[in-house]
Amino acid sequence: MEGKKPKILLCEDDQNLGMVLKNYLELNDFDVTLERDGRLGLAAFQRERFDLCLLDIMMPHMDGFTLAEEIRDVDPDIPLFFLSAKTMKEDIIQGYKLGADDYITKPFDSEVLLLKIKAILKRNEEVNKEQENKEYDLSDYHFNPKLRELSHSGKTQTLSPKENELLKMLCEHMNDLLPREQALKKIWGSDTYFNGRSMDVYIAKLRKYLKDDDSIEIVNIHGNGFRLVVPVA
Repeated sequence: MEGKKPKILLCEDDQNLGMVLKNYLELNDFDVTLERDGRLGLAAFQRERFDLCLLDIMMPHMDGFTLAEEIRDVDPDIPLFFLSAKTMKEDIIQGYKLGADDYITKPFDSEVLLLKIKAILKRNEEVNKEQENKEYDLSDYHFNPKLRELSHSGKTQTLSPKENELLKMLCEHMNDLLPREQALKKIWGSDTYFNGRSMDVYIAKLRKYLKDDDSIEIVNIHGNGFRLVVPVA
């Protein structure tokens, strides 16, 4: 997290606990957005980019489990902790099934929570650095997401930011399904009809850029998403 404070989305409807935890994390060099219900938490997540989410479960308008599902639809990899007074085994299991990195029961030790947050952010930073530097060989094409360059036969196409992000997501799911909803929410911010039509235009552009190699195909899996088909060497 060099050069900037890690951003945390904290969703907690207990006003006192929320402010105490927000202040504690900010004293430890985190940038914290506090929301007091799940609906506001989702709006904040759609509006900004966060490095980690801390979610209470019992919240008005949208509970933490539902909020976690919405967040995971957009970003399956963002670290996510549940903070909950619910200690039943079934609740804890449900939390982990939704992709939680940790399930912390109240009351908890703030220092222990801080150490857990730092540990998982450090791990994710190392993984992200590897991903940022990753390049892809797509048959006769070479794709460098960091430079936004798609090269073929000595010619290089510089991609727009959205083209680059979409091709990168397709490459990350190479020969597998990239869910339409996931791509729309992550790149366009929401899966509205008009954003869907916009994404179709970008898919058509990527197909045009890749047309010089017949072995590469972006397949439309009707109603589900897209699949970048690349022959395996």
